[in-house]
Amino acid sequence: MNASEIRQKFLKFQEKRGHKVIPPAPLVLENDPTTLFTGSGMQPLLPYLLGQPHPEGKRLTDSQPSMRLQDIEDVGDPRHTTVFEMLGNWSLGDYFKEEQIRGFFEFLTKEVGLNPEKIFVTCFIGNEKYGIPKDEEAAKIWQKVFKEAGIDAKIAEIGSAATGDKRGVKPGEHIFFYDDHENWWSRGGGIDTTPIGDPCGPDSEVFYDFGEDKQDIERYGKSHPASDGARFMEIGNQVFMQYKRNEDGTFSELEKKNVDFGGGLERITAASIDSFDVFKISLLKPIIDKIEEISGKNYDNNTDEMRIIADHLRGAYLLSAQGLKPSNKQQGYALRRLIRRAILKALDLGIAQDFIPEIIPIIAENYKDLPDSILTTREDAVAVLEREERAFRQTLNKGLKEMEKMTKASQTSDAQSHSSGHTQGRSAKPMVQSNGLNTAGALTGYDLFKLQDTFGFPFEVSVEEAYRQNIQLSENYKEEFDKALAEQRERSKTASKGMFKGGLEDHGEMSTKYHTATHLTFAALKKIVDKDIHQKGSNITPERMRLDFNLDRKLTPEEKQAVEDQVNEWIKADLPVVFDTYDKEYARDELKAEGMFWEKYDDQVKVYTIGDFDKPVSREICGGPHVEHTGVLGHFKLKKEESSSAGVRRIKAILE
Repeated sequence: MNASEIRQKFLKFQEKRGHKVIPPAPLVLENDPTTLFTGSGMQPLLPYLLGQPHPEGKRLTDSQPSMRLQDIEDVGDPRHTTVFEMLGNWSLGDYFKEEQIRGFFEFLTKEVGLNPEKIFVTCFIGNEKYGIPKDEEAAKIWQKVFKEAGIDAKIAEIGSAATGDKRGVKPGEHIFFYDDHENWWSRGGGIDTTPIGDPCGPDSEVFYDFGEDKQDIERYGKSHPASDGARFMEIGNQVFMQYKRNEDGTFSELEKKNVDFGGGLERITAASIDSFDVFKISLLKPIIDKIEEISGKNYDNNTDEMRIIADHLRGAYLLSAQGLKPSNKQQGYALRRLIRRAILKALDLGIAQDFIPEIIPIIAENYKDLPDSILTTREDAVAVLEREERAFRQTLNKGLKEMEKMTKASQTSDAQSHSSGHTQGRSAKPMVQSNGLNTAGALTGYDLFKLQDTFGFPFEVSVEEAYRQNIQLSENYKEEFDKALAEQRERSKTASKGMFKGGLEDHGEMSTKYHTATHLTFAALKKIVDKDIHQKGSNITPERMRLDFNLDRKLTPEEKQAVEDQVNEWIKADLPVVFDTYDKEYARDELKAEGMFWEKYDDQVKVYTIGDFDKPVSREICGGPHVEHTGVLGHFKLKKEESSSAGVRRIKAILE
C-alpha cells in the first residue's frame, strides 16, 4: 500500500467516526516567532487543546506535513527524516481512551492490513510521588482489543528504558508499562518539569515489530519497544490529556479530557510493506530510483548519500512550494542548507551536473494530492530550486579551485621546510595526529575564512568538502575561523565610527544579556536533563551564547524543547538577579554555588543569584556583568546542540 492511499484511508476512516477534516497548516507559520517550522501535527492545534473552542467542533482530523531540522545530522539511517507527515485526530472534551484505542487498532489492522501479532503498545506506569496511578485503564482496553483479534496479550512492567535493555521481551507480551521518560506528555517533558497550569497526561505509544533479527544487541541491548534498536518502530502515539498541574505543584484530573493522536505516515507506510527502511516507501523510493539512474550507483552501497539527497530535496520542494525563497536568514537559510547538502552528497556520488530538475517533478507528483491551501507556489518551486542549484555550483567551482590552490601552496611550503631541514643536517619530522594522519598538507581556520569572505564559499561547505577530499584541517580550525570573523567585525565597527557618529553602538548590552541567559540555560539543563551536569566552558558574543557541559549523549528533541521553554518561563517571570561577595568556602559549602576551577578563585568570590534567595533558580560564581532582572532578556531560542568533544555537548542559543 502506498502513502497516498494510507493518507486518504485515514481521513475517510476518521470522517466516518464523526471527525471534521481540517486543512493542514503551512510548514512556515506566520506570526509565530517561537519556531522555524511546524514541527508536529499537534502544534497548530495547541490553543484548542489548552481550552480554546475550535470552530469546526470537538472531533478533528488532518494530515500535517512537518519538519524538524534538529534531526538533520541523523538523516542517513533507515528511519530519520527532516520532513515527515503526521496523521492526526483529536477529541476536544468528547471521546476518550476506549474509542481512541479501538479506533486506531481497527485502522491499523482492518484499513492498513497490519498483522496484529506485530503490534506492541506501551502505557504509563504511574508516579507515587505525585499520586498519579498506573494507567491500567488503557492497558485493559488494549488487552480487550488484542483478545478480540485472537491474541492473549500479556502485560510487562518495565519502568525505565535502561531496565528494558537488560530485560527484553518475554513470549506473549504485547503491553509494556514505562515511566514518564517514555509515556508522559506535557509541554515541559516529564512529570517534574510539567508547567504550572498546563494540561498533561499519560500516553500510549504503538510500535510495529520488524523482527528480532533487526536488533543490534551488542550496541543497544535486548529488544523492547523503547529501545534505540531497529526491531521496534513507533508508528503512533495517543496522548490522553487527563490531568492539569496545580499552583502547588500537585496534579488533579481535568473536567474535560482531550485526546491528541499523531501517527507517522511514512512509518505506517513502511510497516504496511514490512520494511524497516522508510526510504523504500512510495514517497521516497521513486526519488532513490532516479538518483540511482543519474549516478549509475547502487542504493545498497550508497545508502547514506542517497537517503540524504532524497530527504533534503523533498523538504526543499515542500518549502519552496509554499513560497519560501533561499536566503541567508532563518527559514530561507534552512532551505538553502537543505539544497546545498543535497548537492554536496550528489558530488559524492559523482553527479557533477545539475540534477535537481530531474528530481523535483517526481517529488511534486508524490504530493499532488496535498491541498493548494499550503502548496501555493507549486509551479514556481522547480524554477526557484534550479536557480539555487546553478548559483551554488558556480560558488562551488570557484571555491574548490581556491581550496585546491591553498592546499597545493601548503604542500609546497611544507616540502620546502622539510628539504631545508635535511640540508642543514636536522631531522624534520612531520606533524602526526593520534590517528596517524600527517597534518603538515593542513588548511587553517584563517584559510576557511578567506574562502568564505573573499569567494563566498560557506564555512560548513569548506569543512564538508575537506572531509570528502581527505584534506586535513588544522586542529583548532573552528576557533581560528571564529577569531578571524570576530576580527573582521571589529574592523568594520571601528571603520564605521567616523561615519555614523549619531548611531547606536553595542556597549555590551547584548553580551550582558547573554551572560545571564547562559546561567539560566545551565540551570535548565540541570533541572530537566541531569542534576549532575556541570559547565565545561562558555563563549559569549553580542550575537549569541555558547555553553559546553558534560553529557555522553545527544539531547532528545523533547529535552531541547523543554530547556528552551523553561528558560523562557524564567524570563517571563522577570526574576531578580542579585550578587554579593562571600568567602570561597562559604559560597561552595553553604550556598552550594556552582563554579568551575575552585582552586583558582581568590578567597573572596562574587556570587550571582537568580530568583528567590532561599530557593534560587540559579546560583553561580561569576565575575559578571548581568542584567538586574530576567524580564529584559527577550525570547530565548535554542539554535543548535552538538558534540564539543568526548563526553561534552555544546549548546548555541540566541535572544530574539
